[in-house]
Amino acid sequence: MKYTKPPLRIDDQIKLLTKRGMIIPDPSRAARYLSHISYFRLRGYWIPFEKNNKGKAHHFKVGTTFDDVLNLYLFDRKFRLLMLEAIERVEISFRAHFANALGLAYGSHFYLDDKYINDDNMHKRLIESLESEINRSTELFIKHYRKIYDSPVLPPIWASAEVMSFGQLSLWFKNLKIRRDRNRVAKAYGIDESILKSFMHHLTFIRNITAHHGRLWNRRMTITMRLPRKPQTLSAMFNPEATRYIGNTIVMLGYFLKLISPGTSWPQRMRQLITRSPGIRPAAMGFQETWKDLSLWKNSKQ
Repeated sequence: MKYTKPPLRIDDQIKLLTKRGMIIPDPSRAARYLSHISYFRLRGYWIPFEKNNKGKAHHFKVGTTFDDVLNLYLFDRKFRLLMLEAIERVEISFRAHFANALGLAYGSHFYLDDKYINDDNMHKRLIESLESEINRSTELFIKHYRKIYDSPVLPPIWASAEVMSFGQLSLWFKNLKIRRDRNRVAKAYGIDESILKSFMHHLTFIRNITAHHGRLWNRRMTITMRLPRKPQTLSAMFNPEATRYIGNTIVMLGYFLKLISPGTSWPQRMRQLITRSPGIRPAAMGFQETWKDLSLWKNSKQ
């Protein structure tokens, strides 16, 4: 089927939305938002307001306003920023534990030896990717190493890990040959290495969505995470019936942040954002009806 839809001017976009049943009391205000956000990006936020009517595709439920859609978009923006804050803290912690635990166990440049990685070809690809990152880096500690030392060519793991992308770091961890080595890192978080491996891979996917400003709050995830059975207090907070939605990710991030910074206010700020935002259905995020009662939201200092 050939695509034949023509581009529409902003005024025509507003007329089309109005024709489909959206209430737009201030067209000039709507035009300003559409010009700066785009019709196509906002479309992902008005889908929940569309009727399930095959005869009138894309028509809106009675009473749907432009502000209903805009509020959902604004919520998702705040939500992504809060998620990105948490992911940054977890990524930095994971990076530190990876470098410190394995550096202490095997030495400053263990990662140059392919015996620690599952597959020789994978090790080669990981090294090549890391070399590219280091060659592009303008970090002072990289310049210092190259100025002072000529062997090994690459810096020690605690420096090299700092210039790895999150995706690269996740791959290094995933491809460690010995399970015990992955558990050296996972031990800091009180979970098994298989759970940590899955969660880090999942977080790289979530981070990519946030980096590209994509809709997140009710997205159906293609890369999910394994749910841990231990510790029991953590396991009890997950919704095993909604593994493709963001609710379980929020729970896991909150668990990690409380380990990293016991006095963190992140869980409380997340709960407030969800409860105080009009039109947000926690069920669409993968939360159960009793989500407000999760121990996640309680201040760990209390």
